[in-house]
Amino acid sequence: MKFRLLHLLLLLACAAPASFGQAWELDWMDDFDAPRLDPAVWAKVTRGTSDWDRHMSHGDSLYELRDGSLVLRGMRNLNQRADTAPYVTGGVWTKKLKAFEPGRIEIRARLGGARGAWPALWLLPWSDKWPDDGEIDIMERLNSESIAHQTVHSGYTLNLHQENNPPHSTTYPIDPDGWNVYGVDITEDSLTFHINGHKTLTYPKKNGGRNGQYPFFTDYYLVLDMQLGGQWVGRVNLRDLPVEMEIDWVKHYLPAVSRKAAPAGTTPAKAAPRLKAAPTAKSAAGRLSTVNSRQLQTPRKAVVRRNR
Repeated sequence: MKFRLLHLLLLLACAAPASFGQAWELDWMDDFDAPRLDPAVWAKVTRGTSDWDRHMSHGDSLYELRDGSLVLRGMRNLNQRADTAPYVTGGVWTKKLKAFEPGRIEIRARLGGARGAWPALWLLPWSDKWPDDGEIDIMERLNSESIAHQTVHSGYTLNLHQENNPPHSTTYPIDPDGWNVYGVDITEDSLTFHINGHKTLTYPKKNGGRNGQYPFFTDYYLVLDMQLGGQWVGRVNLRDLPVEMEIDWVKHYLPAVSRKAAPAGTTPAKAAPRLKAAPTAKSAAGRLSTVNSRQLQTPRKAVVRRNR
């Protein structure tokens, strides 16, 4: 009986997101329960020339919606006549489709391990001003490590080489074979990273954000990708492939607004429309019982990430 009670308490603790002093309301989510990705939100990442995107492919075998999760793969390329890349990778982004304004982003994911695997969940600026408007790496994992890397980049850290004033990155233990929840809170004065409800790093605004030190209070688009190889992670062992990253859900929160009674003679504000019904048991950790949705602004432009 005591064990069952303890188990119930743990489940309840996981169901509500950690606040870190800020109350949050769920603004938008995708739990990948639909038969296909929403084309108004997601598109496949196009191939580029940087380490992270030089092997991206639109091949159907790299993408799957399975058991309520999005699966992104890294695989050997079996048709090098059509594509000379030795291996290919899958990734999706909301570039030019959906902007995320400052708030909280959380992503529940399970990472497959392989030599040369480099899965990543990250944000790039909607403004087409990289690195000046920043890059927020919510999660990167190398090979089969039992830690995740969380990092911020900007012109201040890259061009002025101010990576430790304040510290711009951290690592934190994860369950290497299981599900973990990765997140970041973006406010006017700081970024707060967290994993499984534990605060891992706070990157504060210093000296009023002078010299471009804190450009992060702006809109971003989201990138989810199963990368392979590169200068940072090292060489790929083809015998370890295929490798997968599974994504259970993505959530965007906004600061909670206190709802006071409307003054006499005024019309109360309308409640935000419901986006989804109560969540299923598949991914209960971190879910709320109801979801509020609100329209985000019309997309403008987006950018390409730097070569690590």
